[in-house]
Amino acid sequence: MPETPRNVVTDDEHDATRDDEHDAARDDAPGLYIQMFSLHGLIRGRDLELGRDADTGGQTKYVVELAVALGERPEVAQVDLFTRRIDDPRISDDYDVPIEPLSEHARIVRLRCGGGRYRRKELLWPSLDAFVDEVLRFNREQERWPDLVHGHYADAGYVARHLSSYLNVPLVFTGHSLGRNKLRVLKGAGVDEAAIDERYHIHHRIGVEESLLRDADLVIASTTHEVERGYELYDESKDATFEVIAPGVDVERFYPYYHDLDEGHDPGEDIRRARVRMREEIARFLNRPEKPLILAISRPDKRKNIEGLVTAYGEDKELQSIANLAIFAGVRKDIRDMSDNESEVLTELLLLMDRYDLYGKLALPKKHDPDTDIPVLYRLAAASGGVFINPALVENFGITLIESSSVGLPVVSTGHGGPQDIIGACQSGVLIDARDGEQIRRELKRVLVDREAWEAYSRNGVEGVRKHYAWTAHAERYLEVIAPLLSSSQESLAAAPWRSGIARTLRDAKRLLVSDIDHTLIKDDDDDTSGDPDALGRLGEALAAADVAFAVASGRSLELVEAALDSHDLPSPSIVISSVGSEIHYAGGDPAERHWIPDRGYARHLEHNWDRDAVRAALAEVEGLRPQDDEAQRRFKLSYYLGDADGVERVKEALKRADLRASVIYSHEAFLDVLPVRASKGKAVRYLSQKWGYAPQQIAVAGDSGNDEEMLRGPFRAIIVGNYAPELEHLKGKRGVYTADAAYAAGVIEGLRHWSFIPRGDG
Repeated sequence: MPETPRNVVTDDEHDATRDDEHDAARDDAPGLYIQMFSLHGLIRGRDLELGRDADTGGQTKYVVELAVALGERPEVAQVDLFTRRIDDPRISDDYDVPIEPLSEHARIVRLRCGGGRYRRKELLWPSLDAFVDEVLRFNREQERWPDLVHGHYADAGYVARHLSSYLNVPLVFTGHSLGRNKLRVLKGAGVDEAAIDERYHIHHRIGVEESLLRDADLVIASTTHEVERGYELYDESKDATFEVIAPGVDVERFYPYYHDLDEGHDPGEDIRRARVRMREEIARFLNRPEKPLILAISRPDKRKNIEGLVTAYGEDKELQSIANLAIFAGVRKDIRDMSDNESEVLTELLLLMDRYDLYGKLALPKKHDPDTDIPVLYRLAAASGGVFINPALVENFGITLIESSSVGLPVVSTGHGGPQDIIGACQSGVLIDARDGEQIRRELKRVLVDREAWEAYSRNGVEGVRKHYAWTAHAERYLEVIAPLLSSSQESLAAAPWRSGIARTLRDAKRLLVSDIDHTLIKDDDDDTSGDPDALGRLGEALAAADVAFAVASGRSLELVEAALDSHDLPSPSIVISSVGSEIHYAGGDPAERHWIPDRGYARHLEHNWDRDAVRAALAEVEGLRPQDDEAQRRFKLSYYLGDADGVERVKEALKRADLRASVIYSHEAFLDVLPVRASKGKAVRYLSQKWGYAPQQIAVAGDSGNDEEMLRGPFRAIIVGNYAPELEHLKGKRGVYTADAAYAAGVIEGLRHWSFIPRGDG
């Protein structure tokens, strides 16, 4: 066993048994609310379709069983496992159920993510920001916020990280598999790196994994090998904190094989039927089905090395005379309809069967029920005196080794990866070099023939799994390692520069003020005065006293907004809408250092129908239109000087001729900005209103010029300061618009009093 790496705690010696001292804890305290995320694959509480495709593997089973195990703990009030909601005629309606109870305190929550069709995980990346917003909306509607978020795999880790930032709660990450490993394996197999990236978006995934290792409060791994040989490939791993907690197994489902031989044991009708069905399914391939069974269960993936197993078996007549071989490689209808990787593996198996003439000795069933049949298969193999084999070239963990050991079926397994930990803890079998066919044959025959060794491995497996790998042990250890995170203060969490805690800020605030800066709160940076410095101070005090959150909406870039905050005594905003409504940022980290966290969901929202290069080309020859300096140009904003109002129509005509949709905003009779059709100050405020659950009457907006007009036209409580530009004259007297007598910040205070955002006596 390799030396335990830094920052890693293992649970090899952790006992699954526990005292009952906390049995009544759920009645005495509210308990923890944990939100877990696992987005890809098909996830439901029963009859998991393991092996249906590359995305529906062991992770889906792991997260469901973890949620149930944690929900059974007295310290936990609720566990919600979030996944995507799918409406697709090709799959079961089960995946279109919004809420599926798993137990009294655990459930699956399904939200839309990238439409209704079932798609492979690599196509989900563009939809994840919208999924974050859906989770925030769910939390608001249930009026409950999690104590901790836990992302499983890179895509769900991305979601959990952004929720952790918004909610200011601890972040836990479990990778399950890692992009750098996959890239290395595929390149080693001769696949072109550009082709890898095109299909798997591998470099984006690796970048997300690096950010998760940097920012997660805790990374949970299944084995020390995963930390040493997987995460060690990442630059950010050196400062990450790891905990090794092996996955659990449901020992009630994976009970010892000899219980089936006990006449007093009633497994239930479903299991009895599964036993008959699996016996018949295997027997139809075999000439002598009574012989011991070598059992392999895995996805049809080249890395699983099933071809190597068949080759080793096919080259040993003695082994063939001792035992039959059964391989359950997922569920299939027609090999031609499967992915290239899967169809190539299965085709090779059939060719090897023919090459070595294994008819009557090798079973390759096409289907099984992963939920009911897998435990039965292990017990049938054990009852025959057989053995389970995992011949994978690399195995991150090896849940099948725990399952087979739990029923008393001895194991012969690859020694690469997680099986080192499992066999080391349980002593339920032997490790082999999966590339060495001779060693595979030798160890299979030894375990099958040496009955004393077989009995010892069988007994050790049953006892070892219950000690080290029962879900009760996993859940107890899980709660132990997250306890220090839950005791962290809100201040210490908020100090992280990537966290904003904006959800808590807006949840606690009764209302929100969104104000322009230039000529609304201050004159401009070239003026020695700030318009009304005394009123600025009174505004900040009044907002704090009335629990009104503060945001600015400016034509300035974020950098120039920061300059205004530094040079004027402005209240510190929690939100900055900048560049004429084309960007949204939240204040994060230590306020003294000032960090701004972008709203990536808003950026994704603006991408719709926006072609920046095409817009710039279409406006290149418009008369009187002159581009502003490079620093004024942004990803979602093109800025120009325009000296006459008639030029606005020329701009719109040029865009129309080019069949381009965009927002055109003209202000102060000098400046023109072209934005995505979904962008403007007003649309940004509407986005915030919907994202954070503020009703329009809970938001006041203040401005002075044309680039504020859409924001001022509603549906919010509008305030036009007394020093407004002539282009807003037509809004005076409109419903929902208050035009102040006072100028600058004093006018904003006057408007807030009018709309009852602050008491009339304040300021």
